[in-house]
Amino acid sequence: MAEFGGKVALVTGAGSGIGKASAVLLAREGAAVGVLSDTQSEIEETAREIAEAGGRALPLCADVSDAAAMRAAIDRLASEYGRLDVVFANAGINGVWAPIDELEPEDWDRTIAVNQRGTFLTIRYAVPHLKAAGGGAIVVCSSINGTRSFSNAGTTAYSATKAAQVAMMRVLALELAPHAIRVNAVCPGWIDTQIDDNTRPRNLERAEYPVEFPKGEIPLTGGRPGSSFDVAELVAFLASERARHITGSPVWIDAGESILV
Repeated sequence: MAEFGGKVALVTGAGSGIGKASAVLLAREGAAVGVLSDTQSEIEETAREIAEAGGRALPLCADVSDAAAMRAAIDRLASEYGRLDVVFANAGINGVWAPIDELEPEDWDRTIAVNQRGTFLTIRYAVPHLKAAGGGAIVVCSSINGTRSFSNAGTTAYSATKAAQVAMMRVLALELAPHAIRVNAVCPGWIDTQIDDNTRPRNLERAEYPVEFPKGEIPLTGGRPGSSFDVAELVAFLASERARHITGSPVWIDAGESILV
């Protein structure tokens, strides 16, 4: 039997990048997957690819910062497949990267809403279903930024949300352990995704601190980024029974990038 046979998973931000790769991999390993994004065309494409490969997927269109929409989407997934076992809270944006005195309150609020509130709402409305299933696994997509790397100019809002996600993960790992729910985080470095499409840099040169790097900023790969499926493999491991004794752990997946920078 496939590793996730009989299991039901929710993946947010499943329309592209790490979320899509994770949804495809979980479905390939037997899970029925709720693929959630705020872009209908993207999730329909992800669901179509999964179905064409013989898997099961339910497209769910919702803004992760909208409480009512997230509750409805997660309840629909659990109703459709009868349970929920795995949650990958992946949806996020880079948002505006700018010097602190040029970062507008609305820029800050948007990044917090998607990355931090979105993670909270995803877990908030998934946990009752995980408890009803007798346990499960939650994986949060954080970043090296705000957890082990602090040198990217203008990332105050983004880094704050990523640090908050790890703090949330650790608190919940303890809180949910009696319910057999494990909670961990993946912290990617430079991954070849489309996240730059939702990055809005503004006068970053004013916030930069000059650093001279050795040749090749990513030691293990000589400067090449990782792939979305590299991260998806880690997500699948943390969500599986192979990681049954792991909870409360951030795992950096960056080929040594954050050690250097």
